[in-house]
Amino acid sequence: MRVGLALPQYGRFADPAVTLRVAAEAEAMGFDSLWVGDRLLLPTAPRDRYVSRDGVVPTEYENFLDPLTLLAAVAATTSRARLGTSTLNALWQPPALLARTVTTLDQLSGGRIDLGIGAGWSRDEYQAAGVPWAGRGARLEETLDVLDAFWADGHLVAHEGPLWTVPESVVRARPVQRPRPPVLLAGLVPAAFTRVARRADGWLAVGLPLPALTATIASIRKQAGSYGRDPDALRFPLRINPHVTTEKADPAHVPHTGTVGQLADYARTVDGVVDEMFADFQQTAGSVDEYLDLAGELLAALRR
Repeated sequence: MRVGLALPQYGRFADPAVTLRVAAEAEAMGFDSLWVGDRLLLPTAPRDRYVSRDGVVPTEYENFLDPLTLLAAVAATTSRARLGTSTLNALWQPPALLARTVTTLDQLSGGRIDLGIGAGWSRDEYQAAGVPWAGRGARLEETLDVLDAFWADGHLVAHEGPLWTVPESVVRARPVQRPRPPVLLAGLVPAAFTRVARRADGWLAVGLPLPALTATIASIRKQAGSYGRDPDALRFPLRINPHVTTEKADPAHVPHTGTVGQLADYARTVDGVVDEMFADFQQTAGSVDEYLDLAGELLAALRR
C-alpha cells in the first residue's frame, strides 16, 4: 500500500514556507504522495453541519491557503511524489479554466497530478463563490465533460451544454498524463458511488468502519464492471485526519483517534481494501517539527 501525507496549509500551518519544507522533507522520507485540501472561508453561523462526528467546523479553517497555487510551488520543488487534491471544490470555477490550470500543473510536475474533486458541503462557501447550491450533481457531471473535452487527443476543443458553451477552438496544451490526469471523486451517497464507477478513475475514501469501507468499494467495483470498465483499474486512496494520542485509544475510535501504532495497525487492516492511505496531522500537531515527527513515526511504524 502506498503511503501519503497531507501538506500543511491551514490554521497555524498556513505559511507557504512551512508547506514547502514539509513537502521536501516528506518526499525525502519516502512518502509516495502529497495532498492539499480546499476551504474558502469559515462562516460564523454555518448553515450546514460539518462532515465530522460532532458536526462542528474546525476553527483552523479560518486561515486556509489556496490548494492549486500551493501545488504549483510544490510541483516545482519536488521530483518524485505524486501530488493530489483531496478534495478540490471544482464547482467554484469554470471548468475551462480548471482544465488549463491542471494541464499546467501536470506539465510543471512532470505528470504527477491526481485531481481529486468533490461537490463540497457548505452552501455558505457556494454563496461566497457566486455558484448556485442547487444542481451540484449536474454541475459536476458537466464539469467532467468539459475537462474531458479539453484533455482529449487532438487540438480542437468544443462543448455545448446547459451550463457552459465552448465554441470550437484550438487548444494545443495537453497534460503529460494520457488520456488525462487521474480524476478521483469524493462523496458518500449512492449517486456519488455510481458516478465514480461510471466515469472516474477512483474514489477518495474516508475512514469508515472496515465493513462499510469494504462494502462500498466492492459496490463501486461491481458497478464499474456493469459499465464495461475494468474494476481493477480504479484507485482508492484513503484519507485519515487523526487526533494522535500517547495512550491507546478505544479501538472503536481508530483511525479518528489513536496512537501512531494504532494508526499503523489500522493501515495494515485496510491494506488490500484500499491501495493508498494518507494522513493529515494539522489538527493534532502543535508545530511544524511535531508535524514532521508524527509523519516520520507513522512511516517508520508502517515499515516495521
